[in-house]
Parts: sequence; C-alpha cells; structure tokens
Amino acid sequence: MTGQRGNITTQTLTLLDSRAVVSVHLPPKPAWLDEYKRLMSLGKVYGVESYVLSPAETKDLYPLMNVDDLYGTLYVPKDGTMDPAGTCTTLTRAATARGALVIENCPVTGIQVRADDFGVQRVTAVETSYGTIQTPCVVNCAGVWARALGQMAGVSVPLVAMHHAYVVTERIEGIQVSPSLLFCAWQQISRTFLYLRLQGDALSVGGYESNPIFWEEVSDKFAFGLFDLDWDVFMQHIEGAINRVPALEKTGIKSTVCGPESFTADHKPLMGEAPEVRGFFLGCGFNSAGMMLGGGCGKELAHWIIHGRPEKDMYGYDIRRFHHSLTNNNRWIRERSHESYAKNYSVVFPYDEPLAGRNMRKDPLHEELLQQGCVFQERHGWERPGWFNTQGAAPILDYDYYGAYDQKPHEAYAYNHLLGNEYTFDFPPHHNTIKKECLTCRNAVAVFDMSYFGKFYLVGPEASKAADWLFTADISKSPGSTVYTCMLNNRGGVESDLTVSRISPGSQASLAPAFEGDGYYLAVGGAVAQHNWSHIMRVLQDMKFQCKLLDCSEELGMISIQGPLSRTVLQELLDTDLSNEAFPFSSHKLAKAAGCMVRAMRLSFVGEMGWELHVPKGDCVRVYQAVMKAGAQHGIANAGYRAIDSLSIEKGYRHWHADLRPDDTPLEAGLAFTCKLKSGIRFLGREALEAQKATGVSRRLVCFTVEEKVPLFGLEAIWRNGQVVGHIRRADFGFAINKTIAYGYIRNLDGGPVSLEYVKGGDYMLERMGVTYPARAHTKSPFDPENKRVKGIY
Repeated sequence: MTGQRGNITTQTLTLLDSRAVVSVHLPPKPAWLDEYKRLMSLGKVYGVESYVLSPAETKDLYPLMNVDDLYGTLYVPKDGTMDPAGTCTTLTRAATARGALVIENCPVTGIQVRADDFGVQRVTAVETSYGTIQTPCVVNCAGVWARALGQMAGVSVPLVAMHHAYVVTERIEGIQVSPSLLFCAWQQISRTFLYLRLQGDALSVGGYESNPIFWEEVSDKFAFGLFDLDWDVFMQHIEGAINRVPALEKTGIKSTVCGPESFTADHKPLMGEAPEVRGFFLGCGFNSAGMMLGGGCGKELAHWIIHGRPEKDMYGYDIRRFHHSLTNNNRWIRERSHESYAKNYSVVFPYDEPLAGRNMRKDPLHEELLQQGCVFQERHGWERPGWFNTQGAAPILDYDYYGAYDQKPHEAYAYNHLLGNEYTFDFPPHHNTIKKECLTCRNAVAVFDMSYFGKFYLVGPEASKAADWLFTADISKSPGSTVYTCMLNNRGGVESDLTVSRISPGSQASLAPAFEGDGYYLAVGGAVAQHNWSHIMRVLQDMKFQCKLLDCSEELGMISIQGPLSRTVLQELLDTDLSNEAFPFSSHKLAKAAGCMVRAMRLSFVGEMGWELHVPKGDCVRVYQAVMKAGAQHGIANAGYRAIDSLSIEKGYRHWHADLRPDDTPLEAGLAFTCKLKSGIRFLGREALEAQKATGVSRRLVCFTVEEKVPLFGLEAIWRNGQVVGHIRRADFGFAINKTIAYGYIRNLDGGPVSLEYVKGGDYMLERMGVTYPARAHTKSPFDPENKRVKGIY
C-alpha cells in the first residue's frame, strides 16, 4: 500500500509488557491521525479493540517515549509478536508428526515441465542434487531465490532482493518493567522509516530507508549468510530511534543483523498458480512480513492447491493481479519495488498514485489527452485518464528514486504536485473539477477514453458450449446482441463481471476477426484483465473446450460517448440509424465513424444514454477528434475515471473487487438478474447459487446515502440498530443527487438470512473516524431507479 511522499510519513508503535501485548500507531501531523481513526472504526467490524490516545496518555503507557512531536496515537491492546525460529520449529515438528517429510540441505537444480495433449504446460517433476521427485505441484517459497526458481519452470516472479537490517542494543535499564515498542517513523531530517521491538532486556532497531541496497547478484550459496552492515545507510534509523526514545542515545549496540529480503512491486506477497505453468504455485515475496502473514496465507494457499481457489478473497496477493508484460520487466519491478519499500509505512490516501514504473502501457489517445490536461492514473501498467486539470499538461516523468542513489529529484514536478494536493481524507481540492465532469455527462455529453479495457475474442467450434459454462447470463442470442454477465468459481463467488457480445465472422482483423464456429467479443475492466484472461484460460483447459481465446486489448481503443446529447453528436458521425428502434440498448453494430470502421455498442457504465466505439488503434485519434468537433456546439467535454467512479456508484453499477469479489455471490450482490437459474443450462457455480437461494443469503450488498455532506472512501463501519453489521466497500459523492453514496455488505448477527425486509427494517449509521452519521438504506439505485435514461427516456 502506498501513501504520502516527500515530507513526513507515519509512525507505528507496538508496546509489550508482562500484563498485555499492545500497539500504538503514531502520526506526526493531525491529518495523518485520520487514517488511524479509520482503522479504529474498521476494527470494530472485526472485533479488534483499539483506542485513540492523546500524547499524555501515550506517555503514561510508555514513559521512555518522546511525545513532544506527536498529536495522538492508536492503541491496540491485543497486538503481539512471535519468535520466528520457535514458530517454524513447532510447525515442522507438527507436520512431521502427521507424516510430512522435511529434507534440509537439498538444493533444487531444475523443474520439469511438459505440455499435455492440449498443449498446456504442466509441472511434472522437481530435480534435486539427490534425485528427481515426480510431482504435479510445486510451491515456490524460496524468498529472494524465488525468481531463479521460477526461471527453471519458465515462470516470471516479479520481485527483487534488497539488504534489510536491524541492530540489537545493549541492556536498557528498566525496559522490562515498562511497555516496550515497535514503531515506524519518517523523520524530516533523516527521512527514514524505523521500528523498535523488545528483545530481552534490550531493543532491536530497524527500518525502511529511502536508499535501500539492492542485492544485484543473488547467490545460491548464501542460504543463511549475512551482509556487513552499511552504517552510512543505517545511521538514519539510529537518529530516528533516538528522537523517539532519547535513552537510546546513551545505549550501545550489542549486535547487528543484515540479510537478504525479497520485495515486490506493491509490497504484497505473490501467491497462487502461475499463469504460465499449471501446478506451479507461488508463496513468496512477503516483504519482511512473512511471520505476520504466513499463517493465514499458508492456510489459504493450501486450500488453493487442493480446491482450485482460496476460501477468502486473495486477489490482492494473487500473481494474476499483474499483467504478463510487467512481471518480467526489470525496470518496472525495480522501480516499483523501491518505491513500495521506501513508502512501507506510508498513510494510504484515497487518490494516491505511484511515481515509479509509469508510462509502461499507453493507449492511442494518450498524447492527445495529455495536452488537454489529463491527469493519469496507473492501472495494470496502463496510463488511464483520472481527471482533467484546467491548468494544462502534467506529464509523468521518469522515476527519480526520491533523490536516492545520487539521482537528482525532479523540481517543479506538476504531476507530483497535483497528487500531493489530493492527500487528504476530506473532499479533495479537485472535487469541483470532478463535479463539472459528472454534471456535463448527466446534462449534456461527455467523452471517456476507456481504451485500457481488456478486449478478448472467444471463438471456435465449441465457443458457445464454453460460453454457456463460463457466463452466468443467457448468451444464446443472435449476433448483434450484448449481454452483461458474471463469471463464477465453483463456490458461486464472482470472478468477473463483463459484457459479452455475440459476433459473426469477419475480415477486419482485430475489429472483426475471421473464425469458424461461434464467436463472442468480451470487454472486461482493464485493471483486472490478466485475472479475467487467466480465469477463462484455466476453465477452458480444465473443461477441454475446443475454442480459442484471443487478446486484442492492445490493438483496439475504446471511446465512450455518454449523456442525453450523445445520440445527437454521434448521429453526425456514424453511418447507421441510432434511434431506439434501430439501435436498442445492449446491442452493437459495425459502422463507419469519420470514415473509419468501428464496432459501436449501445452500453453505459455511467447510467446515461450512450455508445462505446471500439476502434482499431490506428484510427483512434481521428475518430476522437471527429467526436470532439461534432460535440463542440453541444458542450461536449472530456471526463475521466474519477467521474466514472462517481457516476457509476450513483447509478448502482458494480465494480469488480470493490462491490464484487471472489467470495461474493451474485445473489448477495444484487445481481441475480445476470444468472440463468430459470433455464436448464448448467454453468460454473450454478449448484452453489441454487443452494444459497434455497437457504437465503447470509449477507447482502446495500446502498446507503448520507444527508450530511461528509466524505466517505470505504472501510467505514456500518451500524444497524446499535450493532456493527459490516463495513463499507466503496463510497463516493453523487453530484446529481448531491449526496454521499456508499455500498457495503451487511449481515444478520442472529444468523438468519438478510432479506430485503431485514434491510428495510433497520436504522443505520455509518461510522467515519469514530464519528457516526445517520444513513438511509436503499433497495434500489437512488438515481434513475426505473432505468429510463440508458434507454433514451429523459
């Protein structure tokens, strides 16, 4: 997770004593205390006891701490630590007692991979110095050596190795009778993150510096080796520790530990089955948090291997969260891993974006929009439009490593300045800019560049058979139809929501490919395109369907024109009738726009009448410019994904991995209409849905609005009749209804089903940073509940 850069970042403190194990989090400036208030509210959902304390109360808990520069702390009484060596020894003994065989000092020399009869690469054996082990499953838990182990099987493992160090102090008088601590701090002078932890009658001191040392040549002869500590790098942590605990200034250093550790591009582990090779699983890249995450991740990974998926939502750790073009890109891995390391304990602000590893994937309209003030967001390697700045272009520059490694920091960096202004848990300074984009779409017409979307073709003799099994909706319609649908796992959880369009064979290359049999065009959210691709491929392989999945994401742009005047604008450009009768909602046609062949789809993700133009990349600029010229007299304007987020939540449209996750079912998410349960057609996950329908859903996604104008961003606790029943998944401000809108799943604490009557029968409050606000629950979208606008009825 990433957050504040450049000035001050957060501190985290854990206090331990003989009576209890406690945690305290220390933000150095008032705005940063907001994140800990958010965590306190979220903790109530999961039963985590925590309190916000004043500096004086913190001093009472830990007399050795300097609190002069603190504004408050978050106190977690039941936090704790464990001994890594003892834990691993205990787990090994327990495993061997149950029949496991542990072989030490047995290096892996190779992994055998073979293609099966359908051309699918699968693990068959592991080669070692002492012989070959035949196995269809390998779990890569090799830490900094995980990348080399992956290369043996042709699997890209996106992590880097860095030196990570801590020191142990001499004995500190009185430390055993006072609470001790673990905290992280960004010092204004030394600019470093650090932590302290009780170790006997002393403290261990370590941290995350802005200039970590990369281990450039990872040696396979270094299994339990240590590096010499570089005091020039590490001294910044000592300075920070002395500031927080002044007694350390007169305390000596007893020992040093500096070893290799693996770090990833987003500071999260790499888990799950590799997309390249079936049977090759990852359990690595834990970013110095292996002991904290290992228990839960190990349990989920075991379930993943045995049952094909984890029990919980693990998408944030799934290797499929990264596009395949990035996982072996050394520049991207190095830059993003450095930034994630340097910002390890940063506050996670809602609209933060990375500065590292940018401009990896640009769509055809990138330069055109940049010159019009587009402020880009990074998703899946793509630069997608976030919002449009009226002050001119704000290009994203090459990564400067925050001035580390003798890099000269960028001066007058407009993009970074715009991001820095957004670092708040209040309404951001560009709130009114987003408002203008949204209301232009609602009242006139707006253009959205959605070219980063994943665009796949499912074609072949058994494409219809595969589509019936993959998709929850009935897609047995004639060419020219488009259907919104979900894809599920075997437990009924939503792996994706997308649109599927039935197509006829053509001769237009990426726009209308030639094929035999049946064909479908799939449009999926660009940020999760790799996950979608991998899920579909895995199902096709498991079911042995005779069809192909083709990726045309890079070859096609996607320009969405939305709003009451969209038909007026587009009718000047498209050589086809756009009336409701000739071109109804959820249909598509090949047509010419500005002399270029496009696939026009009448769809909307913002709740307005509108069309998407799917355009060969070479024609995108020409078509876009023609749209803007035709719309000039109608008040047309660019809009970005910040506007889409607001408009879509206002209409009640779902976002995958916010409102929908692999552990949410369509019945819980209010998407039962996408499921062909009344038909006799089998589809993946149907049995689970039928069982859930028979018993009733135990939780349900509910829309809330708040009358008071208050910013919500997700993770807020939901109170029903005085009890916490869930938390907000996604929230935004709806400008057309002028209210804050939030979606979250609620449960029945009595264990019964969550019916619509149960939803309607409660009094609700949403807790933001410890303060509750009255909220109204809705069973229909608060904006255009009759769904008239997308049909052109205004």
